[in-house]
Amino acid sequence: MSEPMDYASAGVDIDLEGSAVASLIGALSKSVRQPGTPGAPVDLPGGFGGLIEFGDNLLAMATDGVGSKLQIATMLEQWGGVGIDCMAMNVNDLLCVGAEPIAFVDYVAVPKPDPAIHAALGASLAEACRLARVTLAGGETASLPGIVTELDLSGTALGWLPKGQAITGEHLQDGDVLIGLPASGIHSNGYSLVRKIVEHAGLTYTDPAPFNADHDGRTLMRWTNGTPTLGEVVLNPTRIYCDPVVDLLNAARGDAPFNIEHVRGICHITGGGLSNLLRLHPSLGWDIHTPLPVLPEFSWLQSAGGVETREMYRTFNMGMGMVVAVDANHASAVVDWLQQRMEGVAIVGHVKDHGHRVTHAIEGVEFSHY
Repeated sequence: MSEPMDYASAGVDIDLEGSAVASLIGALSKSVRQPGTPGAPVDLPGGFGGLIEFGDNLLAMATDGVGSKLQIATMLEQWGGVGIDCMAMNVNDLLCVGAEPIAFVDYVAVPKPDPAIHAALGASLAEACRLARVTLAGGETASLPGIVTELDLSGTALGWLPKGQAITGEHLQDGDVLIGLPASGIHSNGYSLVRKIVEHAGLTYTDPAPFNADHDGRTLMRWTNGTPTLGEVVLNPTRIYCDPVVDLLNAARGDAPFNIEHVRGICHITGGGLSNLLRLHPSLGWDIHTPLPVLPEFSWLQSAGGVETREMYRTFNMGMGMVVAVDANHASAVVDWLQQRMEGVAIVGHVKDHGHRVTHAIEGVEFSHY
């Protein structure tokens, strides 16, 4: 291969996407809801979910979809995990503002209805609701021949939290401890690059995975026997972090040996990889000095695609799907609490007053903008 692959060459330019989103936001007008009334917006720069006023509480909302991972699921006719992916991409964002997800609505767009596919999606969404502990409050199915050429799935999640207890990142301090929560796989980002690498490698998704897919703390969703296939690995559902993060937040608001003020920030490592950390504070930096183990599929993707290391950490979660930033004096108690409920949780770094950038134990992995 003459040149290393990257996300942009696979058709997704993260920087251009960011500029387009900024343009969209800049064109929006202010809310018509007045401060102090239900529905009035709560300012949350860089936040993963939107907050609005609702009496003595705040409501949080997030919307997202599964993306091009659906193309692989459709190719294999395996939709058992995509409802979980859709749920995870939404509720995990709500957790980052300190909200407990409570309800979800889905949107399914297809060129032509197929009862078998819709049944598979319904079963997957039902399991997703169980894992996220939410109510599926409604949804919409649209048949759009000529506009949609294959299945698309997105959704919107609703959460709540007590007023005055949002996790905004504004109280982050130099020395705060970063706790990493392990990923279950690729999750739902970077699949344009994944598909390009698999095609370049001359493999199919029904081939045995060309690497040992075993990894402590994760279970693959299987539909074959024997050696896991490449498709089973890349379609493994996105981890839903409601368990244990909702319980952590409730404990912090209750009688735990730490309180909600000690949880300074939460980051969902999605598109943009570690650069997502920069969204939590306008000036502080982040140092990942002890990263979680890299999942085997990422090592194979990098090797097979000749992808530069920095590009891997800009595109994928690399084995860490969420980061919780906590007060240094209470970090030990929070880590112990999380480790009792999730395998693989560990301290991965610290907040540093070294400029608005993310640094990493691997030389050259550094980000100064999201």
